[in-house]
Order: sequence, then C-alpha cells, then structure tokens
Amino acid sequence: MSGRVVPYLCPYCGGEDIRPYAPEPDSDVEIKGGWHCADCTRVFAVKYHGMAAAPVYAAPPTTGPQPE
Repeated sequence: MSGRVVPYLCPYCGGEDIRPYAPEPDSDVEIKGGWHCADCTRVFAVKYHGMAAAPVYAAPPTTGPQPE
C-alpha cells in the first residue's frame, strides 16, 4: 500500500489542479506531505484518523399486527 494517497479535489474550492507541496526554504508554511491547489492557492494536508465503529440499531419489533 502506498504511503500517500492522492486527493482528487481541493477540500476548499473543489479545484482539480492539485499537486504535491514542497515548502520553499524561506516559506512560513511548515507542512510535510501536503498538497497545493493551483486554483485557490491553498496548501492543505489529508490525514487518516481511522475508522469509526458502525452504529448499532435496534431491530424492529416482530410482534403485533403485520401489514398486509
């Protein structure tokens, strides 16, 4: 599995021109593994936090009149 998954859209503007971001030596943006959107010029990172537990739903009651 790859260590980096490519986002398809910018989460801010929905732009599709996204490229890996490499900070310039004199840049004030300190992000590693980030992405640069050429449409809105934002730099962002995507982080995977894990999977949430599936919600537990109660089964519908089976007693009583049944619909026909």
